[in-house]
Amino acid sequence: MSQGPERQTISSLAATNVSESSHSLRAPLLIIFFLLLPMGCSRLSRKPSGQYVYVTAKQTYLRDRVAAVSNRTATVNNGERLRVLEHGRRFLRVATDNTETGWIDEKAVVTQAVFDDFNTLRRVHQKQAPVATATVRDEVNLHLTPGRDTQHFYRLAEGDKLQLLERAALLKPGSQPHPAANPSATPAQTIAAQVAAAKTAEEPPLMEDWWLVRDAKGNTGWLLSRMMDVDAPDALTRYSEGQRIVGAYVLTTVNDPDAPQDLKDIPIYVAVLNPFKAGLPYDFDQVRVFTWNRAKHRYETAFREHNIEGYLPVQITQGRDPYGKSPTSEIDLPTFSYKVLAASAPEVTPDPVTGAIVPGATITKTYRLEGNVVRRVLPSGQPAPAEAHPAPPEKKDQPKKHKG
Repeated sequence: MSQGPERQTISSLAATNVSESSHSLRAPLLIIFFLLLPMGCSRLSRKPSGQYVYVTAKQTYLRDRVAAVSNRTATVNNGERLRVLEHGRRFLRVATDNTETGWIDEKAVVTQAVFDDFNTLRRVHQKQAPVATATVRDEVNLHLTPGRDTQHFYRLAEGDKLQLLERAALLKPGSQPHPAANPSATPAQTIAAQVAAAKTAEEPPLMEDWWLVRDAKGNTGWLLSRMMDVDAPDALTRYSEGQRIVGAYVLTTVNDPDAPQDLKDIPIYVAVLNPFKAGLPYDFDQVRVFTWNRAKHRYETAFREHNIEGYLPVQITQGRDPYGKSPTSEIDLPTFSYKVLAASAPEVTPDPVTGAIVPGATITKTYRLEGNVVRRVLPSGQPAPAEAHPAPPEKKDQPKKHKG
């Protein structure tokens, strides 16, 4: 039986209302679903975008899974940048710039923040003049700050050449006394308490020296001093008399056609030395000038100064006597200068936290090489300023007065 027009109209209106009602409910639900979708995904797997890490190991491998048995998927080297794809427990899934992917131990990489800190250190010191040069003794890491437990990144190989920029001295780990624990103390306060306890200990604590260095690539960081050897010619080391050569600098050269070595232009050196002891509050305590004896074809000591508290750098120039006291005052001659601690300056101690060694008032001492004679350059009529000494200076014997 056919429905009337009025009934058909009511049915169609009801269907339209139900359809509109379902659409009105579906829209908010879809919005809520899409808002909650990222939250649900983030719980399942953290996949950061644009996050990078950098390899600290000399060389290591990416693997296809985190398991006792796995396959290598790529080889990565020190300093290489890797993009983080996924975080796991103690491991990261990463991709190389060549789109090779795999898992790597998070201990074999550093974060972007550490990489940026090393770049800042490099930028700050990129124009700093070196005070000496050295050669790496064995494979070793460059640290962001002095200390064995500080962040490290760049890896140096045995035989790498270095430029030395500045020195720091810290307590050797395990050698410092352990004062009563203070839970509220900051790390700096804890170190200061250890230093204070060390001063009252029966035996002085062991120290170690760190050097801020720059390699041939310009990479900059801190290196334990015993992991490198300061460059000095073998011909000088035999004259070091049990001292450590801190730096050796060429003053000039002399020609000896009968010299036994192939190089006939023989370099004349000024060298600075100190004892084999770490943590000294000065860089060197002895200066020596080695000239060449053309008759005997060997090096000889032309000048020696000891028992001083000297600080790098040693400056090498060509100059004249500004006071006109020397007979060769109108001739440019090899000149060297360095700084020593003034007698009026307070005692120097390394900073207990950073290891920095900052002297107070210093005196610049200047010398000229005239032939094989070294003369000090001083203002005419003025005495030499008083300077500090590591040990009490020896008293010179006074000539005895004879009675008439």
